[in-house]
Amino acid sequence: MQLIMLDTETTGLSPLSGDRIVEIGAVRVSQRRIDRKQVFHHYLNPDRHIPEEVVRIHGISDKDVRDKPRFADIGGEFLDFIKDATLVIHNAAFDLGFLMHELRLAGLPDISDIPVIDSLQVARKRHPQQRNNLDALCDRYNVERGHRTLHGALLDAELLAEMYLAMTGGNQFSLDVETTVFPASNFVQLPETSSGRAEKAETAALTRRPALPVAEDDMQAHRLMLERIHRESGQAIWLLPVEAPQN
Repeated sequence: MQLIMLDTETTGLSPLSGDRIVEIGAVRVSQRRIDRKQVFHHYLNPDRHIPEEVVRIHGISDKDVRDKPRFADIGGEFLDFIKDATLVIHNAAFDLGFLMHELRLAGLPDISDIPVIDSLQVARKRHPQQRNNLDALCDRYNVERGHRTLHGALLDAELLAEMYLAMTGGNQFSLDVETTVFPASNFVQLPETSSGRAEKAETAALTRRPALPVAEDDMQAHRLMLERIHRESGQAIWLLPVEAPQN
């Protein structure tokens, strides 16, 4: 299985709020060995301000990416790099949300069907009720990270590769580790694919409510009012036949 270890750095927490990717890093793992010659790495101009509190996390400021390419410029190259591979991402929903959003903005093919392993889910099953962020897992599996003072997409992708291989058995895959593969769409629902979900949830809640008790006198008064409206209007809309939807 060809694995691509992937990480991104962004301007914030949500692409739906306008946040964008400022760095993307990926490294290929073949036959459970890291191929450091097969890497994908770019700093990206997000076309928006990078907040200072975010710069303190990954160290990438506006001036660092002012002259860098935009995602649309490297999106095709990225798709070629991950083709026919399984992505391994720590907290997959976060990075996939940004990637799928960027691909959509660039008018490039989506990756909804690409196979993905969420290493955070694997770690939580293997180490329940423990800290399972990347730093904690690197320490647990003796992966050297002393050279990292800031988060960086390529550096984190390389650390992820070393940690994931150690967690799943080193050079020989351990069968007792559950590494379920899901399509990317299992982790992320883009706005157009989740259209109407909130409205449907609200309607479902209303229809589950028990009917309110109504006295018979009130029901009779309601029926009389409906009949009066029908007589005076000539045709009440609630008495019109319902047309079948057109295909």
